[in-house]
Amino acid sequence: MFNQMMIPHHSQALEMAALVDSRTTTPAVRQLAASIRTAQQPEIDQMTARLKAWGQPTEMSGGHGGHRMSGMMSDADMTELTAARGTEFDRKWLSMMVRHHEGAVAMADAELTDGVDAGSRTLAAAIKTAQLAEIARMNTLLGK
Repeated sequence: MFNQMMIPHHSQALEMAALVDSRTTTPAVRQLAASIRTAQQPEIDQMTARLKAWGQPTEMSGGHGGHRMSGMMSDADMTELTAARGTEFDRKWLSMMVRHHEGAVAMADAELTDGVDAGSRTLAAAIKTAQLAEIARMNTLLGK
């Protein structure tokens, strides 16, 4: 379940990161987006391969049981982010990405508590470490 839920979660982070280059000139925000792309696509590939090796679908059947995953942006959030530019975009992107990363950390914590697959637990620990560091960087940029 961790792998099936983290794939769409990471996919949305990549979608958010893809917006950056055309909406801001802030080097620190661009650098964070590049870091997210560099880290999360290989993790998606790893989780996809793991699920395929287990003969499991890459997404949970029937969606996510009607539950919104922690930290996921709504369609309205994404529309608002897509429309923003410059400093407004930076503030929205950083704030939304902090919430998004906090959701991933919560999912990783759940895997570390309840997960049984060693590879998934190792990935969850790496995701938690990386995303906590990125949250700290984003909060600094937000002046928190």
